[in-house]
Amino acid sequence: MQPTNPPLSPADSADKFITVGEIMLRLTPPNYEKIRMASTFEASYGGSEANIALALANLGVDSTFFSVVPNNSLGKSAIRMLRSNDVHCTPVILSTPEQTPTHRLGSYYLETGYGIRASKVIYDRKHSAITEFDFSTVDLDALLTGFTWLHLSGITPALSPNCRSLVMDCLKAARKKGLTVSFDGNFRSTLWSWEEARDFCTECLPYVDILFGIEPYHLWHDPKDHSKGDVKDGIPLQPSYDQQDEIFQAFAARYPNLKCIARHVRYAHSGSENSLKAFLWYEDHTFESNLFTFNILDRVGGGDAFASGLIYAMMHHYKPMDIANFAVASSAIKHTIRGDANITDDAETIRNLMNMNYDIKR
Repeated sequence: MQPTNPPLSPADSADKFITVGEIMLRLTPPNYEKIRMASTFEASYGGSEANIALALANLGVDSTFFSVVPNNSLGKSAIRMLRSNDVHCTPVILSTPEQTPTHRLGSYYLETGYGIRASKVIYDRKHSAITEFDFSTVDLDALLTGFTWLHLSGITPALSPNCRSLVMDCLKAARKKGLTVSFDGNFRSTLWSWEEARDFCTECLPYVDILFGIEPYHLWHDPKDHSKGDVKDGIPLQPSYDQQDEIFQAFAARYPNLKCIARHVRYAHSGSENSLKAFLWYEDHTFESNLFTFNILDRVGGGDAFASGLIYAMMHHYKPMDIANFAVASSAIKHTIRGDANITDDAETIRNLMNMNYDIKR
């Protein structure tokens, strides 16, 4: 199912990227207001997989998004936003009330933090169109034909049983077709339990080439005796190099299909200032990126920007340390942009930050 809307600029990579997930309406009180105080909301659109497709498309990668949205003004507006950012949306299904009875676009409310006050998200996505659609009617082999890279996340399977089946079927179809597959566990505690997430995401690991994050996955010391614990037990959220290397090596030994594992580590100094760095396992070695410290305009989508930066760098055959630094710089820049996605249309901007160059460009 090839895209019909022409890109704004020619693709600068031979790769053709596709991702599958939900796009939502995002409603945000202006000026860092709390939701209970708000009388107006700023409307935009976002969702993990859509954010990654949008970021890559802005950087010149041929990117396609597959989802189901209701055939109404909200659904069409969400797709129009993606298309305006050069994302191919030809495969997107505009569903009828017969196909998705509740016939709604998922939404979420973002209360943006400031200083010592953290941000807060309230989801309103139950019975959204993608959760009610019958994906057994979709020819996944045809959907994935012509693409070289598929990206999925642990958010979509958390939405409903049919979405769980869709993600697993996509993984198996992509493996048969020889696509590079990246997967981000992206645990959301409001959507499913920790154990549910670990059980399902662990099932995905044999089909994955590029893995983001080390949770939520089971990595038992002894798969036949869970009482011996998980290899990751006791590892802090901000691990040392040696601790992270040990975990990466354990993943690689258990799942030899993995070609790359990456995670970013966040240091929250306040709701308005954070630092980020990354660990990357690639070509049998663990690499540690530079540490980036920055003020936050909008934190949502920072992990998606990290993933899109890493995917872009791998597609363009960057060296391992440059892959790690480009991915973190991509995430850092996203924190200075309002909205869910990293709308940066010049990779040189990210490379300048990656090299700690903050001078004005003119």
